[in-house]
Amino acid sequence: MARSLTLVVRTTGAPRTVATAVTDAVHEINQDTPVDNVLTLEEFVGETLTQHSFNMQLLAVFGGLALLLCTVGIYSVLSYAVRRGMKEIGLRMAFGATKQDVFRVIVVRGLKPTAVGIAAGFVAAIALGRVVTSMVYGISSRDTATLVSLIALMVCVSLAASVVPAVRATRVSPLAVIREE
Repeated sequence: MARSLTLVVRTTGAPRTVATAVTDAVHEINQDTPVDNVLTLEEFVGETLTQHSFNMQLLAVFGGLALLLCTVGIYSVLSYAVRRGMKEIGLRMAFGATKQDVFRVIVVRGLKPTAVGIAAGFVAAIALGRVVTSMVYGISSRDTATLVSLIALMVCVSLAASVVPAVRATRVSPLAVIREE
């Protein structure tokens, strides 16, 4: 049965120079004891955190892709809704709605699903925070600054995705919409 022994040595000098002396001291006690895998604390910590670092990078990539999908999804749905609602938008403008009114209506349409998603995500983040706590270093699962910054990011992404369809809606000619009927 193979047994493993870990020896930790604290030194004020260069760790690599002490490693040879420690190896020699171990061999003086028992010549058959192998001394392998000699690491400095920095190397040990680096090896230990490599897998966690990779996992975090992978999660960051997936998070970025999710953000991109969110942006494209909001833009696509709003763009489609604006195209389908051109008659309504044209009629609103014909009855006196200003471009700012139309712009506001379209942006609010884009922000409503975002608000629902933010609320659901906030509840899920609080509920599942304990699961993720072991994977994140230096940040609490209920870190207010992180949650607020993520909410602000999602609102900004939603606004950015809503602006193009909203601007397109403000360029509708009421006369052209009425003529299409």
